[in-house]
Amino acid sequence: MTSVITGDIINSRKSKTTKAWLNTLKSELNEYGKTPRSWEIFRGDSFQLEIKKPEAAVMAVLKIKSRIAAIKNLNVRISVGIGEKTYNASKITEANGDVFVRSGEAFEKLKTSRQTIMIASPWSEFDYTMNTMLSLACITIDTWSVTSASFIATMLKYPNLPQKDIGRKMKITQSSVSERRKRARYDEIMDMEAFYRYMLTQTMKIP
Repeated sequence: MTSVITGDIINSRKSKTTKAWLNTLKSELNEYGKTPRSWEIFRGDSFQLEIKKPEAAVMAVLKIKSRIAAIKNLNVRISVGIGEKTYNASKITEANGDVFVRSGEAFEKLKTSRQTIMIASPWSEFDYTMNTMLSLACITIDTWSVTSASFIATMLKYPNLPQKDIGRKMKITQSSVSERRKRARYDEIMDMEAFYRYMLTQTMKIP
C-alpha cells in the first residue's frame, strides 16, 4: 500500500514569480525523494509525488499547500490516491497501479469542485468521512493570507520548536505567534491531520 499525490499550481500562468514558486515546489518535493522516480513536474505547473507511507500523505499536502500559498496569489489543487503500485518505473509518471488511477480520477473531480484537496482510497466510507472534513478544512486553508500560510509552513517545518523559538525564526514576538496560530487555525488543521492518521490506521486494520 502506498499513496500518490497529483497536483497543479492554481493561477500559475498569471504569476510573475514562476521561478520562485517552481524553486519552492522543487524544494518541498525533494524532501520525499529524488526526481523522476519519486516525484516529477510536468506540463509546466503539474506534479506527481509518491508518499510511501499513506498515513503521511495529508501532512505532505499541508506542507506543499502552505509553502505555495505563502507566495502571493498562488494556491495548489491536490488529490491523494491510496492503493497499490503494480508497476515500478524509472519515472513516477510512467508507473502504474490502482493508486495512480485513484489519484488521477480524484484530481479530475477537483477541476469541477470548489474543494482543492480530495482523497480516493479503496474504502468508500473512509473517503466520504475524510473528504467531508477536508471540504470544511479548505474553507480555512484556501483563505490563508500570505502571512498565515508562511506561519503554517514554518510550524510544520519545526513542529517541536517552542513558540518563542518560532517567533525568533519569523522575527515576531511570542504574542504575535499566538495570534497567527489562532488566525491560521493551526490547531484545528492539526486535529484534522491527526484524525486522518487515526481513521486510516483503523480502516487498514479491517480485513
